Parts: sequence; structure tokens; C-alpha cells
Amino acid sequence: MGNQVEQANEIIDVCLLAGKIMLQSGGETYRVEDTMMRMAAAFGIKHSHSYVTPTGIIFSSEGPDPSITKIVRILERTTDLKKVALVNSISRKICSGDLTLVEAKRELMEIDSKDLSFPFPIQVVAASLASGCFMIMFNGVWNDFIPAMITGGVGYLGFVYFHRFVSIRFFSEFLASFIIGLLAFIFVKLGMGQQLDKIIIGSVMSLVPGLLVTNAIRDLMAGHLVSGLSKGAEAFLTAFAIGAGIAVILRFF
Repeated sequence: MGNQVEQANEIIDVCLLAGKIMLQSGGETYRVEDTMMRMAAAFGIKHSHSYVTPTGIIFSSEGPDPSITKIVRILERTTDLKKVALVNSISRKICSGDLTLVEAKRELMEIDSKDLSFPFPIQVVAASLASGCFMIMFNGVWNDFIPAMITGGVGYLGFVYFHRFVSIRFFSEFLASFIIGLLAFIFVKLGMGQQLDKIIIGSVMSLVPGLLVTNAIRDLMAGHLVSGLSKGAEAFLTAFAIGAGIAVILRFF
């Protein structure tokens, strides 16, 4: 019985680690639950239950083989879909019998410890290019392409640094959009930009919580009402913070 309990604990720990990585990296709630239960079944826990919210994971094995329940708290969430894809790949290998429990735990711990996101300078450049392209997509003029790139890049740079040093939720989005609005106004005032609204719209697109909105809708469609509504509320508050930062600039200038 002692060996069974120890083995079950190891399996649940591996499943929770996989679920934690996916949830912290932007995975959908239903995908996290399905992945954990499939992994547990592949390792011998045929009857398991998982309950996932954006801020925590509860996972338990059912029955006399033995019954164990554990919980993991999720404090930080970001977007790193490569980690989600890697965990999915490990899950498929486990289900096909290509990975042992020890190997799966080692690979998951390696993924969890790595930062697989693009280098920060590349992120800023991508945000700049995206801002200019979105400005054109919203029927802006080509003369505003460079101002939109600069505004969007500086805004994203500010967003990342504010998020690192200010722990208040949604405050970094507010400050970043404030910078975007201020820079756009300066460009137009100096004659370097023409359409203030198009520059602002294109520049804030790098701050818009697109993945959060998508996951909220997909969770609601999958029947995960608590997660879907909470993610939708988070997306709404993020959008409100972005709009508030721009509104302050438009109000005073």
C-alpha cells in the first residue's frame, strides 16, 4: 500500500506540473484538464478528477487505489504557446507509452525552468511592426507608418517595464496606453503624423488581450463557465485600462 501511495503521489505531481505549465503559459482550461486526466490514465490512474480555474488547479485520484487530492496555486500567467505545445507533445508520448514517469517529470521540469519566449528586443521590434501594419489595416495613411511604429514600440517597452516594477494589476496597461496617446499627440502636433486616431488604434493593438478573449470564449463553449467568465472579466478590465489611459490624453490635450 505504501508503494501505491508513493506512486500515485508521483503521478499526480507530474500531472499537476504539466497543468501548471500550460495554465501559466496561456493554455485553455479545458485543454489543461483533458491533458492531466489523459496523463494520469496512461500512468495507471484510471479514475481521476480535475478542476481548473485561472488561479488554481485541483486534481484528485478516485477510489481505493488510493484516493489523493492535491492543489496548485497559479500566481502569474503569461503567453508562451511554445510551452503549451511542448507539454502537449509530452502528453502524447506518455499516452503512446514512449515516456516513463521519471522521464516525463524530468522533461517537464526542464520546460518549466526555461524561458522559451523570443528575446526582448525582438518582441519590441515585432510590436513596432505590428503597430504600423495595424494602422494601415485600419485605413491609415502611409505617412503615419513610422510614427505608429515608434509609438507602438515605445508603448510596448513601457508596458513590459511597468509590469516588472509595478505589481498592481492593469496599471501597466494604463501607463503604456497613456504613453502611446502622449507620443501620438506629440507626433501629430509636430506635423510628423496626420491621423491621431489611426496612430493610437494601431499602437494599442499590441496591448489588446486577444488570447485572453479567445480563451474565454473557448472555455465558455466548452462549458467551463467559471473560467470563461473570469477570463472575460480580466479581458474587459484590461481593455478598460487601455481605454482609460488614452482617454486621459484626449481629455487634457
